[in-house]
Amino acid sequence: MPLRKWAWTCVTGPCSIERMKKKESSNSSPEKRGNGAPKTVDDYFADVAEPVRGMMVKMRALIRSALPKEATETISYRMPAFKHKKVLVWYGAFKNHCSLFPTAAAIEQFKDELKGFTVSKGTVQFPADKPLPAALIKKLVKARLEQSESEG
Repeated sequence: MPLRKWAWTCVTGPCSIERMKKKESSNSSPEKRGNGAPKTVDDYFADVAEPVRGMMVKMRALIRSALPKEATETISYRMPAFKHKKVLVWYGAFKNHCSLFPTAAAIEQFKDELKGFTVSKGTVQFPADKPLPAALIKKLVKARLEQSESEG
């Protein structure tokens, strides 16, 4: 069977790489489209509706209280995070819940206490219609800090 030579054609004429490239539009920047990544944790919170925003404020305070004073807040993967030498935990707002991302090892360590919550490999979901489990959140964060420090 002979080899076929394929020719690319465009509706309006011959195709070229330049013609195939997406044209820049005046609305191409994420900020102009309205879905840009937040630059600060406060920017992130500003876009969160109640009652989840209130939960996020509480979670932020709980995480902060479990970490050393030197820990800083940052945005990582478009979510708020706390960092001490490296990112330790992330937390995020969703329509009907808040999530804490303390890594799989921390979740495994407290799997019995996490029964009753939706859990995946590295995430715990806290429903918006229930109070945050303050002591459990602090334990998860402290466990993640210890894990990070033992890694070096």
